[in-house]
Amino acid sequence: MGKGMFSTGSQKQQVCLLFLVQIVVIVLLSVLTTYGPEANSNLLKNSAGDHDGRPTGKPNEDSLRIYPMYQDVHVMIWIGFGFLMTYLRRYGQSSVGLTFLVGVILVQVAMICDGVMNIEEGKKAYLSLKSLLSADVAVATPLISMGALLGKTTYIQLVFMGILELIMFTVNKYVGEHILMTVDAGDSMFVHTFGAYFGLAVSFVFGMKQKPKEHHLEGPSYNSDIFAMIGTVFLWLFWPSFNSASLEGDDQQRAIINTLLSISSSCVIAFATSALVSKDSKFNMVHVQNSTLAGGVAIGTAAGMMCEPVGALVVGALAGVISVLGYKYLTPVIQKRLRIHDTCGVHNLHGMPGLLGGVFGALMAGLATGASYDYSLYEIFPARAPSSEARLAEMRDNYGILPGLNRTAGQQAGYQLLALAITLGIAIVSGLVTGLIIRLPICGSIPEEKRFDDEANWELEEECSHDSKSKEEHDYGGDQLPMAHI
Repeated sequence: MGKGMFSTGSQKQQVCLLFLVQIVVIVLLSVLTTYGPEANSNLLKNSAGDHDGRPTGKPNEDSLRIYPMYQDVHVMIWIGFGFLMTYLRRYGQSSVGLTFLVGVILVQVAMICDGVMNIEEGKKAYLSLKSLLSADVAVATPLISMGALLGKTTYIQLVFMGILELIMFTVNKYVGEHILMTVDAGDSMFVHTFGAYFGLAVSFVFGMKQKPKEHHLEGPSYNSDIFAMIGTVFLWLFWPSFNSASLEGDDQQRAIINTLLSISSSCVIAFATSALVSKDSKFNMVHVQNSTLAGGVAIGTAAGMMCEPVGALVVGALAGVISVLGYKYLTPVIQKRLRIHDTCGVHNLHGMPGLLGGVFGALMAGLATGASYDYSLYEIFPARAPSSEARLAEMRDNYGILPGLNRTAGQQAGYQLLALAITLGIAIVSGLVTGLIIRLPICGSIPEEKRFDDEANWELEEECSHDSKSKEEHDYGGDQLPMAHI
C-alpha cells in the first residue's frame, strides 16, 4: 500500500475521475446554459443609447447591486468554511485545500442544477449574478455535510457526495419554495438542516461496519485552533449578507438587523454557557469556534420577517445554549449509541439551530398579520395573497402582487412545519443512499491509520524538507545547506 491513502493504481483512478468530472461539467454547462439578458451584449438595451440615439453607457446597474452581497457569501464559503475546519492538528491543508477544490467543482454543478430547474423549452438556462449567488448558497449545503465527514474520506468521495447532495438539495428546495410555497430567506431549513442531517446520515453509513473510535490525531493544537478562529470570525462578520442576499428593500434591511442581533446574542450566550459547563469555568475553544455562530443559523428562516429585535435576540440566545449543550452532552451520546461520528459537530452548529430556525419561522408566519406587514405581507408570503381578482386588482396594479392561494396565517405556519419535516426526511434518506454509493471501491477509501492526516492527500513540506536535508547532507557531507533553508 505504501505511504499513500491507497495503492498507486487507485490514486491514478482518483485523478482520472477528477479530470472526468470537470470535463462532464464543461459539457453540461455549455449545452444547458448561456448568458442571461443582463449580461448579453447582443441585446440592444445593453449596448445602445436611449430612444434619442444618445449613448447612456451600460444600463442595468441595478443588477449589480447584489454583487457586494455575492462577494460576502463567496468569502464565507471559501474562507469561512475552509478555515473553520482547520482545527484538527494535522489536517489543515486538507481542510482549506479540499474546501477549495470541492467548492469550486460544486459551484459549477449548482449552476447546472439551478439551470435545469429554470430552463425553458427550446432555450438554455440563463446565467446571471443572481444565479451565481444561488449557486454559492447551494454549495454551503455539501460543505456543511463535509464537516461531519472531515478527515475520513477521499476527495473523490467528497466530490461525488456533493454532486448527489446538490441534486437532492435542488429537488427539496423546489418542493419547499414552489410547491409548498414556504419562506426560508436565510435557508435555515433548506441549507443548514438539510446539510447537517444529510452529512450525519452519510456518517452513519460509514460507521455501520466499524464502530467509530477515538483517533490520536482527532483533536486540535494551539496553532490549529487559532487558524480555525479565522473561519469563525469571517463567518460571523458576513452572516448578515448570507441571510439577506436574496431579499430586497425593507425585507433585506430587517434581515441584516435581525441576523446581527441574533448572532451577537448567540455569541455572548455561547461564551457564558461554555464557561458554565466546563469544570474550571473556562471557555472551550470548540464552543467559541462554532456555537457563537448558531444565532445566524437560527434566525435564517425568519430573517426577513417582523420578529422584532427582542425576537431575534431571544432566538439567538436559545441557539447559543442549545449548540454548546449539544457539543458537551449530545455529541458523545450520538457517537456511542448511534455510531454517528460527527467530526466538526455540524449537528450542534447547523442541525439543531436549523431546526430551531424552522420552528421559529413557522411561529412568526403564524403570527404575521396585515396590521403589522401591510401589503408586504403578500410579498413575504406569496401564498397568502388573495386568489380572487376582485381583491387582488388594486394590489397588483399598485404593488405588483401576484395571485396567491388565500392561505391563512395558521395554514402558512403549517406548511412551514411541513417543509421542515420533508427536508429532514429527504436529507436523511438521500444521505443514507449517498453513503452507500460513495463507499463503492471506485471512490477509494482512507485507511484507519491515515485518517485526520494531511499525508493521505498532500505532499507535506516538512517531510520533503527533512528528506531533502538528509539527501544534501549525504551528498555534500553536511557542510552546505539546501537552498530551501537559506
